[in-house]
Amino acid sequence: MSSSLIEQAKQKAAYQAVDEHVLPSHRVIGVGSGSTVVHVINRLLQRDPELNAKTVFVPTSFQSRGILLDGGLKVGDVEQYPNVDVTIDGADEVDSQLNAIKGGGGAHLQEKVVAEAANKFVIVADYRKDSKLLGEQWTKGVPIEVVPFAWRAVQKKLQDMGSKDAELRMAVAKAGPVVTDNGNFLIDAPFGLIREPAQLLKDLKLITGVVEVGLFCNMAEIAYFGCEDGSVRIRTK
Repeated sequence: MSSSLIEQAKQKAAYQAVDEHVLPSHRVIGVGSGSTVVHVINRLLQRDPELNAKTVFVPTSFQSRGILLDGGLKVGDVEQYPNVDVTIDGADEVDSQLNAIKGGGGAHLQEKVVAEAANKFVIVADYRKDSKLLGEQWTKGVPIEVVPFAWRAVQKKLQDMGSKDAELRMAVAKAGPVVTDNGNFLIDAPFGLIREPAQLLKDLKLITGVVEVGLFCNMAEIAYFGCEDGSVRIRTK
């Protein structure tokens, strides 16, 4: 499938999710990160300007914050607005129970905070992200944000837990590791097919030095997948 058709699939899913879950009564909207969320923001910008003027948008990354500001929208954070009406975000992979892997873009800490603050968490993605089990399509591993001084100790622990190929994520355009918006490092830890993501999340969070894990379990209420034929597949719990 061409990149243009994939973008069309993302747009279809994003537009439908916004149309069905961003209500005129909403005053605080969480906005995720990544390529699909660009379409979410574009749809939000098409709303009645008077509604947007009454709404605060809570971004989850430097990327989404910049796009919102460029669109002239009012931006806030969860410290100011701890109660979010709805959060719409993308995902790297979603399983049949709406558990998700996020963090391919390194923003999963802020994404999870904003998702947990929301009354409703909605995922938008294209058909390539739809799996029965996590680890089927997304084989790069579970993204794990760690404090820099502890990354080697965390990596060793992950390897002991069965992720033999757990690696520090390295930057592409510069020498050295990727640094998150929060000043931390990222380790990508493959665990194969993840049959019990909630248990794996719990085990990973108990490792000292781990800040956050890119497993979003029992959080999303609904997911929209843009399909190859132009349709949108919807999954609910």
